Amino acid sequence: MISEREFRSPDGQEAGIYVMSVAARLCKMHPQTLRKYERAGLLTPSRSGGHRLYSDRDIARLQMIKTLVEDGGLNLAGVELALDIHASVTRLSERIAALPIEEGLKSQLEHELEAILKLLKL
Repeated sequence: MISEREFRSPDGQEAGIYVMSVAARLCKMHPQTLRKYERAGLLTPSRSGGHRLYSDRDIARLQMIKTLVEDGGLNLAGVELALDIHASVTRLSERIAALPIEEGLKSQLEHELEAILKLLKL
């Protein structure tokens, strides 16, 4: 069985894809933990032939979840909220970068958004 291969993501970039055992090892988690996070709706790995397949984006999300649980002391409801805030801050940061405003103001706004993520320990 091949445990890792390359594929093209919807945005056209190459990304790794991993079966559950490899993803769990990369994140230093038990496979049951990955299943628990999926049941809680914190991530949705793709599937092929009944096997869960984790992308590099899924691995990064799992590592954020792990940080929030272990370092932040959050329960899964708190993790969900923190991930939603992170996604909102990321979208806002992208919108700010596209605004036709002075670089100093952009930098200040980015600094404030980074402070929010720091509070979340992300």
